[in-house]
Amino acid sequence: MIHKSLLDTIGSTPIIKLNKVLPQNSPHQFWAKLEFFNPGLSIKDRIAQAIISGAEKRGDLPPGGTIVEATSGNTGVGLAMVAAIKGYKCVFVMPEKISMEKQDTLKAYGAEVIITPSGLEPDDPQSHYSVAKKVAAENPNAYLTNQYDNLDNRKLHFDVTGPEIWEQTEGQLDVFVAGIGTGGTLSGVGQYLKSKNSQIKIVCNDPIGSILADLHKYGEVKEPPASYLVEGIGEDMLPECVDFTVIDDFIKVNDKQAFQLCRRLAKEEGLMVGPSSASALFGAFEYAKTLSKPSNILVLMADHGSKYLSKAFNDKWIQEKGF
Repeated sequence: MIHKSLLDTIGSTPIIKLNKVLPQNSPHQFWAKLEFFNPGLSIKDRIAQAIISGAEKRGDLPPGGTIVEATSGNTGVGLAMVAAIKGYKCVFVMPEKISMEKQDTLKAYGAEVIITPSGLEPDDPQSHYSVAKKVAAENPNAYLTNQYDNLDNRKLHFDVTGPEIWEQTEGQLDVFVAGIGTGGTLSGVGQYLKSKNSQIKIVCNDPIGSILADLHKYGEVKEPPASYLVEGIGEDMLPECVDFTVIDDFIKVNDKQAFQLCRRLAKEEGLMVGPSSASALFGAFEYAKTLSKPSNILVLMADHGSKYLSKAFNDKWIQEKGF
């Protein structure tokens, strides 16, 4: 089969059974959905295509216009890839903690990259959110894709990713685990899976330092936001794409747990995935301890480990961080 363009290869990513990194004597099956099989090596290719298509249909993005986004990297890569194919310019604003691999990848697609300080409040004028809004406002041909509040994001996962998972697992699924960056994946997939079987549990792995678990459990922030090293998940604000009503539980995971399991996945399962994927798996292990019967647990693995060679897979960096 010959595809008309690279965009036609997005989606239909495989699910595999994990065999070696599992908790000892666990009665559960742990499955991984490998989103690095997308052409931009992450799940964000899915929403990049949907967001740009939606903007085109509404007339929000003029021909030859400029796409602007605040991103931790993967959405930027997806948008840059789609933009290169469709003839748009791109400006991406990223916090400085983001890996050089991601920054350089965006530049390779021809995008302009602006780096801002990490750990700022969302409404701080120097935060990557605020700077992206300012760049878009100053460019009359710009479209701020706003992945956090753009409901084209969540809708794509309800319309496509959720049904894909349901079909691949033949409905034999008990728990779905994924992190929240924008909330589009967990909320959209969760909405769909719950519509098919309300007993399926939807679980979020939340980094220590993120406020989302507090907002879900208490409706307010108990522990103030703090910095952490895992990229792409956790928030210091509540995106509109998040639908707490379909999320059953949050499991807190720290950096050390995520980075150590990330390296084990490569060495023991042959899976080169990013730390957020390992965080989701660690969260799944912890949640599984609460289950009374053997269950099928699907973990979303969002991106490829090649994006983190200077961090998660760099021995010196790991040692310096105490991991």
